[in-house]
Amino acid sequence: QDAKVMKEMTYDLAATWIACGLDTSKQLIYRQSDVPEIFELNWILSCMTPKGFMNRAHAYKAKTTSNEEAGKKDLDAGVSIGLYTYPVLMSADILMFANQKVSVPVGEDQIQHIEFARDIAGKFNSAFGDVFTSPEFVVQGNVKTVPGLDGRKMSKSYNNGIPLFCDSKKLRKLIMKIATDSSAPDEPKETKGSTLFDLYKLFASDSQIEEMRTKYKSGTGWGYVKQDLFKVMDAHIEPMRTNYNELLNDKSKLDKVLIDGAKKVRAIATPFLQEIKKSIGVS
Repeated sequence: QDAKVMKEMTYDLAATWIACGLDTSKQLIYRQSDVPEIFELNWILSCMTPKGFMNRAHAYKAKTTSNEEAGKKDLDAGVSIGLYTYPVLMSADILMFANQKVSVPVGEDQIQHIEFARDIAGKFNSAFGDVFTSPEFVVQGNVKTVPGLDGRKMSKSYNNGIPLFCDSKKLRKLIMKIATDSSAPDEPKETKGSTLFDLYKLFASDSQIEEMRTKYKSGTGWGYVKQDLFKVMDAHIEPMRTNYNELLNDKSKLDKVLIDGAKKVRAIATPFLQEIKKSIGVS
C-alpha cells in the first residue's frame, strides 16, 4: 500500500520477464490495471463464485495457517477481501481470453488457479450458455516447486525467497543461510528432500548434477555444497541480471512495451466483454 513501491514493482516484474527471455515481438506483456475489462469481468465472475471456493485457496490458507502458528486468536488477521478473492481475479485474467481454447503454463503449485477458473467458467456456462471455453493447464514434467531458504516453498508469504537478480555478494550470503542438518562433512547425505540439491538441479547441467549426487553419496560438507550452488546460480543468472539492470535504467522502453501490449489486449478483451455482458442481460 505504497504508490511508489507499487510503481517500481511493476517495472521490476516487466524487466524480469523480458530479461528472462520473453520476446515482446511475439508475446504480449501488459499491466493488468491498463485493461479495465478484466476488473469488470472479475466482479461478474465473483457473483458466480461460492464462498467455499475461496476458503480452499492456497494464499488464504497460507495466511490463516501463519496466523495460527503465530498464536493469533483471529485467524483472518491481515486478510483483505482482495487477498481472499484473489483466485476470482486470477480466473478473470484467464477467462478474459477464453472465447477460444486457452492453455495456461503453470507450476504444479499453481494448478489450483486453473481448476478454479474451470469451475467458475462451468458455473457461468451452466447459467448463461457456452460463453467460455474451459481453460487447460500445461505443466512441464521436470519442473517442481522451488524451495526457499527454510526448505518450504519459496514464497513472499514465508519471507524465505532469494531475489532473482540480487548482486553476487548478496546471492552468496543468502545461499549460505539455507538451513541444513547437523551431519558431519564425511557422512553420506540424501539428495531427496535436500533444499540445496533441489536448487542445484534448477541451474546445473546434467553432468554437474550427477557429480553432485556422487558427492552426496560419498560425503561432503554443506559449506562446499553451498559454494558449488552459488557458482552455478551466479553463472546462470549473470547474463539475465545484466539485461535486467539495463532495462530498469531506461524505463521508457518498458513503458512503451507495456502500453503497446495493453492496447493489443484490449482489442481482444473489449468485444468479448460485450458478448459476456449480453449473455447475462446487461449489455
